[in-house]
Amino acid sequence: MTTSASSEPPALGPLLSAIRTPDDVKALPESDLAKLAAEVRHSLITSLSRTGGHLGPNLGVVELSIALHRVFSTPRDNFVFDVAHQGYVHKMLTGRAADIHTIRTYKGLNGFLLRSESEHDCYGAGHAGTALSAALGMAAARDLAKDDSHVVAVAGDAAFTCGPTLEALNNIAETTKRFIVVLNDNEWSIDKNVGAIARYFNALQTHSTYASVRNSAAEFVERLAGKAARKLAHKVEEGAKNLLFPNVLFEKFGLRYFGPIDGHDLPLLVKTFEHLKTLNEPVVLHIITEKGRGYQPALDNPGKFHGLGAYKIEDGSTDVSATPTCSDIFGRTVTDLAKADDKLVAITAAMPGGTKLEIFKKELPQRYYDVGIAEEHAALFACGMATRGFKPFLAIYSTFMQRAYDMIIHDMALQGLPVRLCMDRGGLSGDDGPTHHGLFDIGYLRPVPGIVHMAPANEAEFVAMLKWMAGYEDGPTAIRYPRGPINGTPVEAPVAPIELGKAQVVSEGTDVALIGLGTLFGLAEQTKTLLEQRGLSVTLVNPRFIKPLDGELLERVARNAKVVCTFEDHVLHNGFGCGVIELLHDAGVVVPVERIGWPDEFVEHGKPDILMKLHGLTAEAAVEKVMRHF
Repeated sequence: MTTSASSEPPALGPLLSAIRTPDDVKALPESDLAKLAAEVRHSLITSLSRTGGHLGPNLGVVELSIALHRVFSTPRDNFVFDVAHQGYVHKMLTGRAADIHTIRTYKGLNGFLLRSESEHDCYGAGHAGTALSAALGMAAARDLAKDDSHVVAVAGDAAFTCGPTLEALNNIAETTKRFIVVLNDNEWSIDKNVGAIARYFNALQTHSTYASVRNSAAEFVERLAGKAARKLAHKVEEGAKNLLFPNVLFEKFGLRYFGPIDGHDLPLLVKTFEHLKTLNEPVVLHIITEKGRGYQPALDNPGKFHGLGAYKIEDGSTDVSATPTCSDIFGRTVTDLAKADDKLVAITAAMPGGTKLEIFKKELPQRYYDVGIAEEHAALFACGMATRGFKPFLAIYSTFMQRAYDMIIHDMALQGLPVRLCMDRGGLSGDDGPTHHGLFDIGYLRPVPGIVHMAPANEAEFVAMLKWMAGYEDGPTAIRYPRGPINGTPVEAPVAPIELGKAQVVSEGTDVALIGLGTLFGLAEQTKTLLEQRGLSVTLVNPRFIKPLDGELLERVARNAKVVCTFEDHVLHNGFGCGVIELLHDAGVVVPVERIGWPDEFVEHGKPDILMKLHGLTAEAAVEKVMRHF
């Protein structure tokens, strides 16, 4: 459908191809800036059609990124992008335009900012809500060093639903006198923003009276010039706003507020930044942008084009697999369960599309809750509902659930509250890279007393486990499942009943015991075939439960084997295999245990088959480890 990412890269426009450093942006005549913006958009649309990526967010910040590099000077000045998935344009303006066609491909540019990728990337990110705190730390360090550089934090309006962002706002005015926050307001994060803060920003955008008096101090200074005029501008601007909005959010935090202004008006952005860099006070510049600007399919469907795979440039269409993903199955199953149980509720943290709770939202809106990008609050909110006898299913990606770890221990487990943690993207997340791989949840949940943790070996078992979770009331439960399908098993396929802490022996042998957890059960099956071709007798186990482990069954198969081998889509340190080793050690079972899983490092981005081969998550690698013992 689309051109391979490995074929000839799309040609860059003449202006963009000449950009090697931000100094080249500064050297362009002002009349060429709009042409540069058009070339950047064209390059994004053509290159990402091959590789996929965060198209919508980057189309929305083209003018902003150009203006920042026009006025400030990285790496001396620091730009901290919240989440950093909107950093593609910044990459292109800092010498990486010729490689933008490699974005999110193995050994190519990362889909987020990385300190190791460029000196112009002062801070790496991948999760929301980090920019203001990190940038404030940089500003404080700059002040201590008596440096005169600038720090600019760029955050979307959705980031202001994050606890860390609000915590940073509370400290800015007391920490530094020179700090610029750019509020990039487009009403979207990944999905449509929700909550009181989103409504507040929307009111600022759409209030007709405020729109007529929103001239910034920079514009007053430009017209009237001089210190007296600047003071007058501030008084007039403040008076106009306070008549309309007596509780302007940012100024209550001690930040001077400018805007909202058109985030696609390049000359206005440049003039405003030139003024803001002269101020000796912390400021917020509120800009209004369009997510997906310049590409109609992205404007029509901003949720889809936040981040997607390859697409047809003509209409934005993508290949749709006939095989349902685990997210699809989850959304459908939990919705159906809720129709039969009026105590079941669904909660997400700004991810109805990714978790497929959009199905639940459409069919049962009165029991659907999107709390915004606020995982800690989501977890506590679920706990509160559980105390009243409701059955919360909390759907959050494994990588984002890490933020709610304190709540999982202190509020769910300690109180024995039956919250259901549905951990999407459990395991490798491919092209999204190390910030999004769900490779740590087994390790951080394994020590928590009283929690039940499961991993299905196929889609039918996944549905059975969700049904079992709906009926379990003795404490918190968690289930990890992958980004896509597991192995394509129809959900209607027969499956053995789920029993707490009970594993399943698929086949019995006497030489090797293979224990394949969740999505890597298929890899254990492949390994079994190869070992049997070598004349070995193999036991194959589907453990189902990470915690509690089926001690009786695992001890028995280990005692009957000459070697045990575990498989997990997780880091090996403190992972499932470690749990098996500890169990056998405590039971006095002396048998070598080999483990297949991810190494003790942050795994790079790339297609799963490439990364699995690179890091030894293959049947051939497993056979080699097992055969050392024969």
